[in-house]
This record gives sequence, C-alpha cells and structure tokens, in this order.
Amino acid sequence: MESLLINRLSTLAHPGRMAMFRLLMRRCPDEVTAGEIAQALDLKPSTASVYFSALTKDGLITQRREGTRLLYTVNPAAAREVVAGIFLDCCRGRADMCPPEIATLFQDLAPSDDSKFNVLFVCSGNSARSIFAEAILRDLAGDRFNAFSAGTAPRDSVNLRVLELLKAKGHDVTELRTKGVTAFQAPDAPRMDFVFTVCDRAANEDCPTWAGQPVSGHWGVPPPVKASGTEAERRLAFQHAYGALQNRIAAFTALPFALLDRGTLQKRVDDIGKATTTPGN
Repeated sequence: MESLLINRLSTLAHPGRMAMFRLLMRRCPDEVTAGEIAQALDLKPSTASVYFSALTKDGLITQRREGTRLLYTVNPAAAREVVAGIFLDCCRGRADMCPPEIATLFQDLAPSDDSKFNVLFVCSGNSARSIFAEAILRDLAGDRFNAFSAGTAPRDSVNLRVLELLKAKGHDVTELRTKGVTAFQAPDAPRMDFVFTVCDRAANEDCPTWAGQPVSGHWGVPPPVKASGTEAERRLAFQHAYGALQNRIAAFTALPFALLDRGTLQKRVDDIGKATTTPGN
C-alpha cells in the first residue's frame, strides 16, 4: 500500500499530470473525452496520451471506450486513499497536522447567514445558463436560498433571448446582470454554501479554491447561444436549457438538507448532475 501511495504522489508531482487530475476532479463525476481535456489544457495529443497512461496506471483516473472515443473520469476512491495515506498513515491522524479546511468537511452543513443557504451558479459568459439558474432558484425557493450567478469571462450584458424567456415564464428580470466570479471571491463577498458550474468550459478552468469549502457540483448544460438552425430551433435550445436547469434545481431544493451529512449531500448533488433531465415547459 505504501508503494502505491508513493507511486501516486510521484505521478501527481508532475505539473501536467496534476493539471489533468484536477480538471477531472472538477468535472467529477462526468466522463470527459480525451480531446476535450487536451484542448482545455492546451496539450498535444501525444503528450496527453502519456499523461492519461500514467494516471490510469496508478488508478487515479479510469478509462472507458465508447466507439472511437476514449472517455476519462476521476477515481474518487483513489483520491481518498491518497489523502488518508498522508494524514492517517504518515501523520498518524494528528489533529494539529490536519488542515482546518479538511476538518470543515466533516461538519454538518449550516446556512452561512443563519437563515438561508447561499448558492452560486457559474458559467463562462454569465449571460444565459447561470442567469437562468439564478432566476429559477430565486423564484422557486427564495425563502430558503440566496441565488447568485457569475461568469469566468462575463459578457457585457445578459442575452436578450434569456430575458425574453424569463419574462414569459413570469420571472422578474430587473436585477439580473452579468458579473465576474472575482466579485464573489473578495474578502467581503458572501460565503457560498454551494457552487455549481453549469457549463463545461467553466468547469474545465482552474479557479481558486472557494472560501468555506462549499459543496460543489457540475450540472453541465449545452450552450443555447451556440444553437444553429431556424429561429424556432434556436429558441427551442433556450427552452431546453431552461427546462434542464429547472428540473435539476427542483430536485436540489427538494433534498432533506437537515438529514444529510456533507458526504451524502455531495453524492446527491452529483446524482442530480448525472441525471438525464427532461426539459420543462
């Protein structure tokens, strides 16, 4: 077991392999194509192949073939074994050796402001999917959640089709605007209890660690702004994005938060992201 730990630490000591592992951790539990990973990390196919091989050999990630595509996903059990190997075996579980950020993961989740959970939805432009999610959560369960949205590279304004659809669904759009994620990482920003990425591009980016170790999840939705075809087909893409997010948020708000520990809650959040959603009306 000790040799396996040493091998895994050696594999992760390489910056390129660590970057690949971290990307797949952020996309957990998604399966991601080799091509998407290589593109996100700006790697040549041959270099990416070497990294995939090393991480797979040590069991840090798993590989599955689907037709001509290779799909990769992180192995959470291996990640747990690495952490346990360092802090339990090497450090004998000493509390003073354990980073406080890890200790908080074993505490019960409580709302940051003592009354409501803070939830942040992140996508790249913060002009469509994350805006949908912010409006849906605010109006579906605003008595229990504070909804926010942001973008890793925010657009200048919210997409007009998004505003049009939200108005048609009865949402108030007067306060919706695009924002950058840095606004929520400042010292005086509200502390988040949940952070969800709703586009693959944002999930692939290496963002700073969030203060307070919020429960995180990836609920990727295809970008409606990139839909092609007729006017009706493009509008339908926005309807589908809205419906998929509405279904996931409805499932999320129905969770019995008071009865779930953080580990179980994380699994439920991941399951919601994996579920095939039928777009709402």
